[in-house]
Amino acid sequence: MTASPDFVVAIPARHAASRLPGKPLRLLAGEPLVLHVARRALAAGAREVWVAADDPRIADALAGCDVQVAMTSPDHASGTDRLAECARIAGWSGDTAVVNLQGDEPFAPAAGIRAVAELLQASGAEMATLAAPITDVETLLDPNAVKLVRAGNGDALYFSRAPIPWPRDAFASARDRLPEGHNWVRHIGIYGYRAGFLQRFAAMPPGRLEQVESLEQLRVLEAGHRIAVALTPEPFPPGVDTPADLARAEARMASHG
Repeated sequence: MTASPDFVVAIPARHAASRLPGKPLRLLAGEPLVLHVARRALAAGAREVWVAADDPRIADALAGCDVQVAMTSPDHASGTDRLAECARIAGWSGDTAVVNLQGDEPFAPAAGIRAVAELLQASGAEMATLAAPITDVETLLDPNAVKLVRAGNGDALYFSRAPIPWPRDAFASARDRLPEGHNWVRHIGIYGYRAGFLQRFAAMPPGRLEQVESLEQLRVLEAGHRIAVALTPEPFPPGVDTPADLARAEARMASHG
């Protein structure tokens, strides 16, 4: 039996979110969204849970919760940059396993959070992440659903907004359903990395592929580093990125008691 991994969780929480301003503090079932996410990280068994915030109101919203807050610069271009500053503030050693849980995932399953830390530990890769099976052709063709292909050892070969791999012969005749006998997966945006690699990742210049696809993880692959990928042990319900997402999350919360 594999020993439980020793890991920390860092949650980037940006108040100035463009599509949902003030997102971390938006109420879900009467409580701030960021508080729900922090509780998911605590439920996963993390040794420490940190929220990388850009506004003191986020720290106020987490008062009384067993998490720590790193006040980071409001000028970071990406969540990775924010987490790298959080890691410096927290004083983590270079080999600390850090799970990056997005601040808009109030339903992230604890088993999925742990799975990323376990994969990072078992694979020896610089980064680890999760994927989920694609079960309908609409998702395969949706540019907002990031697809990925893996090598035989489970490492990521490429991430794309395009449908990859492209079933040439099957789609030549019809594109209204998934061809049988193939397995597509979509990326789930949760990552694990050692704190030392997180600093190197943040210091890398944006890659050409990253800029083309607007996918930050391609910076890592283009620089020649490994990203290990495993299928999630439990589904990750949709995150909250828009007012409509928040309404759906509220309905889900109500239906689940």
